[in-house]
Amino acid sequence: MHVVATAGHVDHGKSTLVRALTGMEPDRWAEERRRGMTIDLGFAWTTLGSGETVAFVDVPGHERFVPNMLAGIGPVPAAMIVVAADEGWMPQSAEHLAALAALDVRHGLLVVTRSDLADPGPATAAALTEIAATPLGEVPAVAVSGVTGLGLDELRTALDALVTALPAPDTTSPVRLWIDRSFTVKGAGTVVTGTLGAGTLRLGDELTLGDGLVRVRGLQSLGKPADSVQAVARVAVNLRGAARDDVSRGDALLTPGRFRPTDLIDIRLHGDPTADLPTTMTLHAGSAAVPVRVRPLGPDTARLRLSRPLPLRIGDRLLLRDPGRHHVAGGVTVLDVAPPGLRRRGAATARAHVLDTMDGHPSLAGELTRRQLIRAPDLAAMGVPLPPAAAPVAGDWYADPVLWTSLAERLPHEVATYQREHPLEPGLPIEALRHRLGLPDRALVTALVRPPLSVRAGRVAAGPSGPPDELVALVAKAFDGLGPFTAPEANDLTALGLGPRQLAAAARTGLVVQLAPQVVLAPGAAEAAATALAALPQPFTLSEARRALDTTRRVAVPLLELLDRRHLTERLPDDRRQLR
Repeated sequence: MHVVATAGHVDHGKSTLVRALTGMEPDRWAEERRRGMTIDLGFAWTTLGSGETVAFVDVPGHERFVPNMLAGIGPVPAAMIVVAADEGWMPQSAEHLAALAALDVRHGLLVVTRSDLADPGPATAAALTEIAATPLGEVPAVAVSGVTGLGLDELRTALDALVTALPAPDTTSPVRLWIDRSFTVKGAGTVVTGTLGAGTLRLGDELTLGDGLVRVRGLQSLGKPADSVQAVARVAVNLRGAARDDVSRGDALLTPGRFRPTDLIDIRLHGDPTADLPTTMTLHAGSAAVPVRVRPLGPDTARLRLSRPLPLRIGDRLLLRDPGRHHVAGGVTVLDVAPPGLRRRGAATARAHVLDTMDGHPSLAGELTRRQLIRAPDLAAMGVPLPPAAAPVAGDWYADPVLWTSLAERLPHEVATYQREHPLEPGLPIEALRHRLGLPDRALVTALVRPPLSVRAGRVAAGPSGPPDELVALVAKAFDGLGPFTAPEANDLTALGLGPRQLAAAARTGLVVQLAPQVVLAPGAAEAAATALAALPQPFTLSEARRALDTTRRVAVPLLELLDRRHLTERLPDDRRQLR
């Protein structure tokens, strides 16, 4: 299927033409048929001589309904521009053409209607001149009459040529179906319609709608049920999990995780100078129309604050319009969907220079240069492709190569500095190192560690190192003259400067065996105690062990518990022990 939108001034015969081509009534509302004027979007389709099917989105031509018209042409790749032979080029012809140009529509044809009422030559020449100045360029022109049937065969041939020239759609892209109509079907529930510009919809698909998830319960295309629908196509989707009142025009069905709802974007404007823009305008994206506040940054770049978030990606082509003046300011290319704040003096000017280097074609290298560190899901949601050769540095994190190299060089210096300042510590805690390096994830720290550094017990340290000489001397002094199972008194340890941190460092480096916070023995005390207790009749009591080791209860209790933990002794139900 191919989808073509109509465009043109009110009462120039767009709906009559669609009706003549398809045999279907595009005006859905009784009010439209009574007034003979399209108010909202209409849809009809036909099969061409080649067998190709073309669906038409018939848009209103009156200036009061331009937002409806823009909702119809937003997702459509081609347009049929309609001009009446007896009236020629008119104001809404110009505004519709400006909208097509702003949205960068590059495929179309000119149809001059009511050719039975006037010579189509002058209207054709004037319209072709206007169209040639837009991205549409030179287009074929056909003169027709929807009443007499004049030229309809030639128009069908021209439509065949038009749709044949359209680029092949990307049916593997994530789905973003802008909803242009929603209603309820008795027994089925909520149904939405839209133009599927890319991707494929399938029965059972789970999609994001607003803040929630919905499931595709049914699909129809061209009035027929389908198991799947590929772009480009008009499609009706029956949703499970969506209430009718929760869905409206301008919402979008999205592949989960592949789009980033944003209310702040940096853009390039193809049209009016940004300095001439009013502060408040309307941004048209797909079928959505939202008020925005405009902050000019450069001659053709600006920051837009949206009144509500939209699922936008880098490179999206949108339209900016001043509804007060009925004026299309131009097309918008989205440059950034997650721009940085502009709080410091001079930040706006600096940002304008950055935007001057961006062209709306997202690349991994460019985003890493600007963002330094970013996760793969965030890149995907912004529309940044990941080259097959590109590998994350840790988990799903991607890093700018220059930044990653500098971090790898800086990390050993941070660790060495910490160990000089904290000689009793076994290394720099990963969390502290993360803060020092300004990294958002501990996994990034671990990925930067290279020999001779290593990660041990949540800390980064150099290779094995002995205790400081000062600590060795203090421990030796603490045990001077004491028996093998005698612990220095707590007051004596404190007087020597052996506090909790020093004792912990001494235990960690093997200078002492720590039985309790301020109860320590010399190295090898556990093994020596087991040897001494082997001479006792088995099993033995705590009192017998204390006397055999010639120590105090303060030492004997935690020492025997240590022997239990090391499986050198076994505690019996009667609280006696025996060697294993």
